Amino acid sequence: MKAIVCTRYGPPDVLQLKEVEKPSPKDNEVLIKVHAATVTKGDCELRGLNLPLLWKLFVRIGFGFRRPRKKILGQELAGEIESVGKDVRLFEKGDQVFANTGLRLGAWAECSCLPQTGLIATKPANMTYEEAAAVPVGGLHAWHLLRKANLQSGQKVLINGAGGTVGTCAVQLAKSFGAEVTGVDSTGKLDMLHFIGADMVVDYTRDDFTKNGETYDVIFDVVGKASYSGCIRSLKENGYYLLGNPGLAQQFRGLWTSMMSRKKVVGGMVSYRTEDLIFLRELIEAGKMRSIIDRRYPLEQIAEAHRYVETGQKTGNVVITVRDDSLPFQKSLNRSS
Repeated sequence: MKAIVCTRYGPPDVLQLKEVEKPSPKDNEVLIKVHAATVTKGDCELRGLNLPLLWKLFVRIGFGFRRPRKKILGQELAGEIESVGKDVRLFEKGDQVFANTGLRLGAWAECSCLPQTGLIATKPANMTYEEAAAVPVGGLHAWHLLRKANLQSGQKVLINGAGGTVGTCAVQLAKSFGAEVTGVDSTGKLDMLHFIGADMVVDYTRDDFTKNGETYDVIFDVVGKASYSGCIRSLKENGYYLLGNPGLAQQFRGLWTSMMSRKKVVGGMVSYRTEDLIFLRELIEAGKMRSIIDRRYPLEQIAEAHRYVETGQKTGNVVITVRDDSLPFQKSLNRSS
């Protein structure tokens, strides 16, 4: 089968299209014929080790010092189950699924094996494979943090970095709970944020939301670039500051803030559950969430997809089309439902 192999840590060109052996599912695994995957900022960071020194060390320990031990990267996919192991009871051949591959990676290939009890669920009926592939990483991360804030209807929620993989899901999740949502991002993403339901938008290239005098019940800093002290000042008493991409300093400051005040700071280790993926599917099928796809690339152009994601200009998601050659390569924003 065809797969994208990461030969070493480095620039996008270290990703090479190769013929590799097709995997066979273990007794508790399913073999998925991959139709679509994605490229996220996290994928680019893992491939290039573009991380702070300490995090870079952790990645090398976990994934390999000189090169990734798992050569086929990619964290989310959608496809059709081709075969199942003898102990599989939750799925059967022909099921259409979407999944977060987690630390197993392996999404950038024509086929991938996952355990039946992993982060895998039946694909939303009202989504294409491409749209479904863009849900698990951003959706699970956004929901993991937002559910800790005990969202209530009428609360004011601000999402910093609202126009990316996690942010577009966070906006829609908060709206599904009846919150009043403010999305913060660059100029070119503001119309899209209104389109997915944001009540107000802030262009961070022109305005600093921490200095406008507004306060919020929840502040979700997806990108981890906002002023910590400014966010705490902009948070109401008993409010939640959610750290979507925290550094060690932010985590230590968060512990101190949570102990010394009535404001709660949430970040650190993440834990995803299969029932959360099913919850996201139900929201999608109820018409409360959609995928925002900026560009689609065929599998063999994945290096170009990485270059685009690394520009920071991505709106929503960048999708890798693995099997459907009938879809054109699109460079324009596709606001698909």
